[in-house]
Amino acid sequence: MISLIEQYKIQILDAVILALREDIGQGDITTNTIIPADRIISARIIVKDTGIICGMSIAQLVFKSIDNQIEFSANVKDGAQVRPGKVIATVSGPARGILTAERTALNFLQMLSGVATLTGKYVKACGKKVKILDTRKTTPGLRVLEKYAVAIGGGINHRIGLFDAVLIKDNHISAVGSLKKAVRSAREKFDKVEVETKNLSQVKEAIEAGATRIMLDNMDIKTIKNAVKLIRNSGNTIQIEISGGINLNNIGNVARTGADFISIGAITHSAPALDISLKID
Repeated sequence: MISLIEQYKIQILDAVILALREDIGQGDITTNTIIPADRIISARIIVKDTGIICGMSIAQLVFKSIDNQIEFSANVKDGAQVRPGKVIATVSGPARGILTAERTALNFLQMLSGVATLTGKYVKACGKKVKILDTRKTTPGLRVLEKYAVAIGGGINHRIGLFDAVLIKDNHISAVGSLKKAVRSAREKFDKVEVETKNLSQVKEAIEAGATRIMLDNMDIKTIKNAVKLIRNSGNTIQIEISGGINLNNIGNVARTGADFISIGAITHSAPALDISLKID
């Protein structure tokens, strides 16, 4: 399977260029003032937290985008479990380029490793029977990278955007007038239709309307169990997704309700960055 990095490489390059332009502006006045143009250095990229590394190729792209003479050597691959003190990469070459690229490269590494690490915690906490999904609650312009990090952490990408899957939400239902009408309209054009439900009454409507995946949104455990039982006993092959109010403390109980998926916005919108630094030798 082609990774998101390969599939969206032009979009990712654009994100890197935008990040560098944001940081550098008209030029790195500090580095360019005090560092001789011919100075060559080497440095180590060191992890200061326990977690899952993600974004090695992105960090390399940042350095190479500044100066193609910079040599970036990765000591680990994306998905590697690391502990504090681990040297995950070395860089060598023109000092000006390395110092100018440093912060942007680390920002990508820290952010993506943070997403991968938090995703990994949720995957571990829920066990093997339920799959963790991401959402569209991502940083504007960085969705593909954040979803890549989710996959590296062991999660599953739900949909990249509005264009690649039908998901009828509560506001769609309000705008159309009824859940049944919304689902049936979508099923006229698409084989797979997911719909968000808030209560058992809506779950029944979704089953009758022909939804192929039903999201149980912000329901308590008792209601979730009843909804799962209702869907499983319907005689239809309907996937079940749970969403809303999920955290590391309650995901174990939620995972045991018998659903297929649990979607968690926090793995992208609230993942703490992994602490990673660059030290010149």
